[in-house]
Amino acid sequence: MEPKSWYHKGLRFKCTQCGNCCKNHGEYTYVSLSEVELQAIPKFLGISRREFLSRYCEKVPGHHPTLRMDQPACPFLNAEGRCDIYPVRPKQCQTWPFWTENLVEETWKGPVKECCPGIDEGPLTPADEVERIARETDEWYGG
Repeated sequence: MEPKSWYHKGLRFKCTQCGNCCKNHGEYTYVSLSEVELQAIPKFLGISRREFLSRYCEKVPGHHPTLRMDQPACPFLNAEGRCDIYPVRPKQCQTWPFWTENLVEETWKGPVKECCPGIDEGPLTPADEVERIARETDEWYGG
């Protein structure tokens, strides 16, 4: 029998729409883009894929293209703290904070909580749902 995870009773999270997750935080400075996103976002913006890649992305060999995060925040975080591409935002953005790397207790209670005022707030998400979301996000990016 596997030991219970530290979050076996579930995790609480409620998005406060603060935009903090869209800002650079130490190691959290990239947003991966899948092939689906590389089609949907440029279409939503009304620009070509080539223009989108050139203006907004960087490519690290052996990895998916990522949004260019050479500024303090995502290029699509607007002055009001809202996402300009919200309807087509990447899966990574949709599933915050339930990522595999965030499910380490020290990470969740440390850098994730420090960044996000919605941690430990709102409805309880059951552990199996948290793990399903994290797994699907990993699979989405081929992890």
